[in-house]
Amino acid sequence: MTTPYLNALRAFEASARHQSFAKAAEELHVTPAAVGQLVRTLEDWLGTPLFHRGASGRARLVATETAERALPDIRAGFDRLALGLERLREGGTNGTLTVTVSPAFAAKWLLPRIDRFQAACPDLDVHLETNQKPVDFLAQRIDIGVRYGAGHWPGLAAEKLMEEDIYPVCSPALLRGRARLRKPRDLARETLIHDMPMDSFAGFPTWDTWLRHAGVTDVPPTRGMKINNSAAVLQAAIDGHGIALARSVMARDDLAAGRLVRLFPELDYPSPLAYYIVYRPECASLPRLAAFRAWLLGEAAR
Repeated sequence: MTTPYLNALRAFEASARHQSFAKAAEELHVTPAAVGQLVRTLEDWLGTPLFHRGASGRARLVATETAERALPDIRAGFDRLALGLERLREGGTNGTLTVTVSPAFAAKWLLPRIDRFQAACPDLDVHLETNQKPVDFLAQRIDIGVRYGAGHWPGLAAEKLMEEDIYPVCSPALLRGRARLRKPRDLARETLIHDMPMDSFAGFPTWDTWLRHAGVTDVPPTRGMKINNSAAVLQAAIDGHGIALARSVMARDDLAAGRLVRLFPELDYPSPLAYYIVYRPECASLPRLAAFRAWLLGEAAR
């Protein structure tokens, strides 16, 4: 297939994925008219329409049945092309590694440790993408990431990195001024700090579920301070603004440094979710990805 038709295939695949010529144009850095023309060129060459047209009021592009059947093979082909180009571009652990993690995971776990990776792979530049929402690894050229969840993300290999426990934490100063904080029911007199993004995360233990696990029914589970950033939740606890429900991975360094104290250590509450290394399966053997994956696993085992 000649280059013009390869470009047309890219325009078709992006349009079908976004269900929009305009959004495909944004991704491909061309105009919507150019995307539409490329798709029409491909349709003319194939002799068949690829999208349903003519329905008034249709808000999204809808691929034909024939196009839908072809899309998985087209996407697999682009994946293999991308991998081939990556192998041409790099001969070892050099170049740029693009990593995606949440802002909080970057601040509380990855960045305090990343110097050790850079010392081990000095010729590899790290491009860190921090985002709360899942990203498109292929479209955004992401090499590898760490995600928190149940371990299932379509199109990605997921390898468990770390499990964790959930428990309340506070600043040492606040604890010294609260001699009565000996039992979970004593939380009734304290400000609870809520991690808003995680409270809406399916399966994540909230103050409500932790209190029920602790057998406490007379502490209002929804009152207190609500913050929309997990790292800021821990910082609010460090600053003495209340009691945070911490994830052990995120709070590890603050506990070790004495900035936070774990409350009620006799109560164990394993999270049903975990941290996973994620990447496109076809890219697993790329040297830069393999180097970072091995480093992550080594750091998690320290």
